[in-house]
Amino acid sequence: MRALPTASALRVGLIADTHGLLRPEALAALAGCDHILHAGDIGKPEILDALRCIAPLTVVRGNNDEGLAWAVELPQQVELQLGGVGLYLVHELADVQAQLPEGVRVVITGHSHKPLIEERDGRLWINPGSAGPRRFKLPVSLALLQIDGGAISAELIDLLS
Repeated sequence: MRALPTASALRVGLIADTHGLLRPEALAALAGCDHILHAGDIGKPEILDALRCIAPLTVVRGNNDEGLAWAVELPQQVELQLGGVGLYLVHELADVQAQLPEGVRVVITGHSHKPLIEERDGRLWINPGSAGPRRFKLPVSLALLQIDGGAISAELIDLLS
């Protein structure tokens, strides 16, 4: 597990499924984040460059990033710690390990474009939804995760409301 510096309170931006479109509303919502996690289907490397200008970035490859030369080195899943809290980042819910590593308290996925914050089995499961092109009538969204002294909370941000 990769450990990143601990701070008393962290604001973590969660974004997924940009599919080549990084909206100004997403950049504004992520401003001031201490770290950003992108759960895949990025679309083009310039999106990662723009996000790195805001905060340190951790990213996984999505199914639509497969076969793209710039995305080959991106991992399919990442386990890390932020603010002393174990996080697990993967694009597809179906790819979450059956037995998650001990200490993982937050699981972040993308792929479905359906925003979700749900507590299950003592873990917080978050899908920030899609921040890129609208799919069907699903919202265009991202999520913010607050980590403060081991306490965690999350909120969905509708980017087009």
